[in-house]
Amino acid sequence: MDQINVRLDPELKERIESAAKAERVSPSEVVRAALRDHFDANPPPASCLDIALKLGLVGVYTDAPSDLSTNKAYLEGLGGG
Repeated sequence: MDQINVRLDPELKERIESAAKAERVSPSEVVRAALRDHFDANPPPASCLDIALKLGLVGVYTDAPSDLSTNKAYLEGLGGG
C-alpha cells in the first residue's frame, strides 16, 4: 500500500484518533474510509467527450463522403473566410 503524509491540525488529529479507538481500527483506516466516502459521494464530472458520446454526437457516419475531412468543396459557404 502506498503512503502519503498529511499535516493535520491538533483537533482533527484527535478526532481521527478518537474515532479509530471507538471503532477499534487504525487511524489510517479511519482516514481511508473517510476518503472513500468522500470520493464515492462526489464522482468526477463527466468530460465533454463522455457527454457527446452519451448524446450520440460522436461516432462514425458510414454514409458520409470518404474525403469529407480533406475536400475543401464541402467547406464552401461555411465560416467567414
